[in-house]
Amino acid sequence: MATMASRWKALLLALVLAAPAAAQQDPQFTQYMFNLLAINPAYAGAAERVSIKALTRHQWVGFEGAPSTQTLTVHAPLARETVGIGGTIMRDEHGPVSQYGFMIDLAYRIHFANERKLAFGLKGGMTLVQGRFGELNPLQSGDQVFQQNVNTKLDPQFGFGMMYYGERFFLGVSTPKLLRTEFFKDAPVDTTGTAWQQGQRPHYFLTGGYVFNMGMYHKFKPTFLVKAVQGAPISFDVSANFFFFEKFWLGAMYRHEDAVGALAQYYFTDGISAGYAYDYPLSPLRNYSGGSHEVMIGFDFGKRMKGIRSPRYF
Repeated sequence: MATMASRWKALLLALVLAAPAAAQQDPQFTQYMFNLLAINPAYAGAAERVSIKALTRHQWVGFEGAPSTQTLTVHAPLARETVGIGGTIMRDEHGPVSQYGFMIDLAYRIHFANERKLAFGLKGGMTLVQGRFGELNPLQSGDQVFQQNVNTKLDPQFGFGMMYYGERFFLGVSTPKLLRTEFFKDAPVDTTGTAWQQGQRPHYFLTGGYVFNMGMYHKFKPTFLVKAVQGAPISFDVSANFFFFEKFWLGAMYRHEDAVGALAQYYFTDGISAGYAYDYPLSPLRNYSGGSHEVMIGFDFGKRMKGIRSPRYF
């Protein structure tokens, strides 16, 4: 008889592979407004100097096989400030599936008056998928869907994005992984005789935000993120963030029918910052999980363009 932990692992795998996906497959971030390069290559160079962000997210803590995501992004503007270049390394693990992404980000920026820019970005690289499906103990023994392992599957990947932004606002649309990645070279057949052709599907993101003055030392920044993928309902996040004395962000978020949470970020110096976010699930998962935790550390260094403020609002 399968153990309870194995049953939950099988359930998570079913959510990943189910036709055509019961939930979003790409990693989600509560602090997306401070980590935009992870979802939009057009953001490359927007910090106007070398910017490094490291983030780790642990979702549904206490749940066996829960998603865990780590990202490292680096980007900077090049000569004449019209081109931005960067790189993204990502590791995402959920249940028996581990995915690694190694991507180069390139943005071309058109400059307008008042430091506004329209950027077009490309993202290209490789993704590596590993799946330990054969180690699971499914509810029904002998289920062929759970008998194939994916030891190492390397696939090319490509994405693009656009972003219009200035000192106090941003609006972007992107798909960081345009090419579909199949988990299996040969589709397994389940117990009903149906062939499974499931894998990583393209995700589409629409993001935006604006910073309002609330006095000399306080700012208010609402942001939103809309996510779409074939076979799953459109999902959206909204957040309200307050900036105090140019040093400290404090905010709250709501993810439609999924979670509520809080986030904070502090600037220790002009170039060093740290952030934390906590999500509390609204779905039945709250009966099994203590919520989700996300920690981010940022390092910015190098000479800024004349007239660029510090710290940036996003």
